[in-house]
Amino acid sequence: MNAAGKLITGRLKYLETHLEQENPVLLNTVQSFKKLDRVARKMGLLNSDESFATQIPWWPLVTVLGTFSSGKSTFINHYLGTKMQRTGNQAVDDRFTVMCYSREKASHALPGVALDSDPRFPFYQISNDIEEVSEGEGQRIDSYLQLKTCQSEVLRGKILIDSPGFDADAQRTATLRITDHIIDISDLVLVFFDARHPEPGAMNDTLNHLVSNTINRADSGKFLYILNQIDTSAREDNPEEVVAAWERSMGERGLTAGRFYTIYNPDAAVPIDDETLRNRFERKRDEDMGEIHGRMHEVEIERAYRIVGSLEKTALDMEERAVPALQEAISRWKTRVIWGDILAFGGVAALFVYLTSKLGYWQGTTFAPEWLDSVVASNGLLYGSIIAIILVVLGIHFTVRSISARSISNSMDKMADKLGIRGNLGQAFLNNTKPWRSIFSKNPAGWGRSSRRTLKQVIEVADGYVQTLNDRFTNPSGEEKKETTETQTS
Repeated sequence: MNAAGKLITGRLKYLETHLEQENPVLLNTVQSFKKLDRVARKMGLLNSDESFATQIPWWPLVTVLGTFSSGKSTFINHYLGTKMQRTGNQAVDDRFTVMCYSREKASHALPGVALDSDPRFPFYQISNDIEEVSEGEGQRIDSYLQLKTCQSEVLRGKILIDSPGFDADAQRTATLRITDHIIDISDLVLVFFDARHPEPGAMNDTLNHLVSNTINRADSGKFLYILNQIDTSAREDNPEEVVAAWERSMGERGLTAGRFYTIYNPDAAVPIDDETLRNRFERKRDEDMGEIHGRMHEVEIERAYRIVGSLEKTALDMEERAVPALQEAISRWKTRVIWGDILAFGGVAALFVYLTSKLGYWQGTTFAPEWLDSVVASNGLLYGSIIAIILVVLGIHFTVRSISARSISNSMDKMADKLGIRGNLGQAFLNNTKPWRSIFSKNPAGWGRSSRRTLKQVIEVADGYVQTLNDRFTNPSGEEKKETTETQTS
């Protein structure tokens, strides 16, 4: 095993050690991911230093999104019970802040490179993505990310991410790229809006990205839409209209179902003199805050289902998306090679006839140069000529194969992104164009009965993991559960 392979093996071992006591079900999923890795490596979708298990975050993730001055930082500080984030009406923090638990009493703020260079965090090598968006920006990772530590117990076992304000700024494109990445990997996303802005229609771009682009997702249930600082409307004659305006604006963008929370921070609330009105606001605030905090507390459960779902999706995508995409690409490549050979050999034959005709090597339709008899008479020359012709033919054929392969492989990575396929689809395709691979091979390299059987087993086991999680967190019969030893086929 090379150094890169040993590194990925060590990372998976570290992960297994961490999960051994925390969650045996997730420990078993690591073993299942290893099985997928073996299939993917045979196909060329993964290198020896890569694993599907390292492409997903194993820590429960809660992300807070929203516009500037929508109260995100104040909410986070109140939740943690300590002043971790600066607050204010302006853009006080223009970076993504990743907060995690630390045993040390003193909090620490670490640069973005601490996240970009550590594979245990969900921003590992995110600088490469930023570089794709804007050349040179990947080197400025510290201007996009920071890591903060905190001893707050509510943060133990999870990662909390605070985003910069969503309004336009000089780094908007790269910020949106990171935002989309975070949304994809998060278990819970809190989307904050500011109740002090009574005209939500003025923020069309922001609402479109935070609402319209999320409601049709398969995991749309992880989004909580929160109208913060609602206490500022308490002095209005009809504060309900503020809420109604936002609900209408959200509905126009397709959000017609799900909870729309209205809260405010009691530590920074506007005084409400009317006792009846104050009680009504406090009751609604406490009810909604309780639900939000409850979802944040249960994020570990959602994390477990997310990882099992990712395992099953990875297996299904390999069989239902990656393999058909490879088969289609190989079919196109085969067609190009055949036509390329026809054109190349036809061109060479035409050039041969033209040149030999100029040299007078033809007698009518018969190729009869003066030296032909001596070549035929000499076995050495004959065999040498045959070998030379064969080499020329093979050279032309493999040149056509190589050119055709490169022209198709360049588009494979874009196809992988479009289809949501994990792994290097372009590399897997090139594995099928190696010189020793026939263009008439029926199956992609590394794909056969054994691979199909492995994927089928992983999918079946993933369903078993879901059942195990259901047994842990649900009890439809209402019967008292007996203590059993958890076992699960890995």
